[in-house]
Amino acid sequence: MEIKIEHQPSLEHLHNLGVFAWDIWEKEISKFPWTYDSQETCYFLAGNVIVTPDGGQPVQMGQGDLVIFPAGMSCMWEITSDVKKHYFFD
Repeated sequence: MEIKIEHQPSLEHLHNLGVFAWDIWEKEISKFPWTYDSQETCYFLAGNVIVTPDGGQPVQMGQGDLVIFPAGMSCMWEITSDVKKHYFFD
């Protein structure tokens, strides 16, 4: 299972996806396990995170990144600076 990251996507691409109409999630510096029941697409407005899939390598992401997390993936989230992101579950 692979986390897909698009760094600094164009404003046009974000608008085409409807990102700015998605809900917003915010979380302070913390560390917690998470499992994705369905695919999540998100766009980071602020913050930095290291996400480590179970049995996989850590992936760093943050402000300006458009990220897709696959359905069925279990991982550990480590928020290293407060996060604010738009998100959408497929």
